[in-house]
Amino acid sequence: MLYGILILGTIAYVFAPVISPLFSNSPFIAQLTGFLLITLPVSLYFILMEQSSWQGTWGKKKMGIRTVTEDGHRLKLRQSTIRTVGKFLPWEVAHFAIWHLILPSSIPEFILIIILIAIHVVIILYLVLPFTNKQRKNLYDWLAGTTVIVSK
Repeated sequence: MLYGILILGTIAYVFAPVISPLFSNSPFIAQLTGFLLITLPVSLYFILMEQSSWQGTWGKKKMGIRTVTEDGHRLKLRQSTIRTVGKFLPWEVAHFAIWHLILPSSIPEFILIIILIAIHVVIILYLVLPFTNKQRKNLYDWLAGTTVIVSK
């Protein structure tokens, strides 16, 4: 969250003349800029922290939980990456659709609306799925072969 405040507050204000045009001409450039400034650094934080000796982000450490493999070991970089991509992919796809709705695009509006509806379905699935299984796993946990446990 602090990173977001830093980027959106400080850097966006100081470099407004440089950054503003990146979000106003092309949906592709706007999406890429947002990805490079926000999603990529946040994703790298999750990827690196969940496969580190902490086995989770600062928030997970504070809550006394950690992310492990299904057999209780530390995540490999590949697993952490799959888990993080699974978490953030709907976010990025939603931004893709929104940028193409806001800025001139060759993609038909009805396709973009269908994409956004599908993203809402995935988000609902992400919210409900942990309550439907004993391990409280989410879709990205199954994809990566991971689980979140209470630290000892």
